Amino acid sequence: MSPLPTHLCTHLPKPEGPGSVSQVPNLPARFAETFTSRYVDTGELRLHAVTGGEGPPLLLLAGRPQTWYAWRLLMPSLAQDFQVVAVDPRGVGLSDKPLDGYDTGTLARDMVALMDSLGHQHFAMVGHDVGMRTGYALAADHPDRLDRLVVAEAAIPGLSPSPPLFGSQEANDRLWRFAFNRLTDVNEQLVSGREHLYFGRQFATKSAKPLPDYAVQHYVDTLAADPEALRASFEFYRALDATIAQNQQRRTRRLSLPVLAIGGAENMGTSVSETMKLAADDVESLVLPECGHYPAEEVPEAMLAALTAFLAPYRHRQTASDILTVVRGAEG
Repeated sequence: MSPLPTHLCTHLPKPEGPGSVSQVPNLPARFAETFTSRYVDTGELRLHAVTGGEGPPLLLLAGRPQTWYAWRLLMPSLAQDFQVVAVDPRGVGLSDKPLDGYDTGTLARDMVALMDSLGHQHFAMVGHDVGMRTGYALAADHPDRLDRLVVAEAAIPGLSPSPPLFGSQEANDRLWRFAFNRLTDVNEQLVSGREHLYFGRQFATKSAKPLPDYAVQHYVDTLAADPEALRASFEFYRALDATIAQNQQRRTRRLSLPVLAIGGAENMGTSVSETMKLAADDVESLVLPECGHYPAEEVPEAMLAALTAFLAPYRHRQTASDILTVVRGAEG
């Protein structure tokens, strides 16, 4: 594994609290032998990332109300081919929780600054839910940084068609949280002390296969333990006006990089690829059977197979480039 830039290791403490590799439940065997929790100073804020593996860099970004932990079942296998960077974005887990900056333009800049700090100028990315919206912003705003993009299980405000106010009961059951989450103050007051009811229902109703109780408990406990974490979880939605305006500008600049759009058959299905085709020219669609909103945890084997196949050209090209660089260095 390539060494991290020296400045990352000299002035920041090692993350050891709840949410770090050392204090999350039921990790795959020998996980901590490969992966390390670390803080990364981006210059504007401090982010928590879990890193490990060999090969070209691969950024993993989950969505609300999850943390880096959502990728745990995929990370050991991915680390055989990639330098994996699974990150808590601003407002999440052990990362800083500023009052603002939750629009996807700022979230994308955070990810670019993170990868800069880790020494990665070019990388591939997998984004789920809010991570998908951030991935789209990153690809549009920083097209020279991403090689390939995988997105899963989200609509993109300002790009996806807006649903009607008086939709079907099914649509209301799926979408009511968007309006609720955008409220100011009253949603924290209503959810505080009832986090297990509110977020637990989300996990239960949006998954085709129940997530393990320990995983749901971990995600909800992370939010319930810190009022700032609960507040920040709503800020992604309160920033939607800014994100929508940004996406209306982004859609005028079509993406040229390869995109894999993944939907769960029991949740968003083909709508993920339909959304991305509004913005990108090279979109591959995949619908995962017996899967709801959380593919990395509901169907990890199928998700891993999809990522491995789609990212293979990126891995092979980067490996060949690294070998050529070494040969040229030896000849010089």
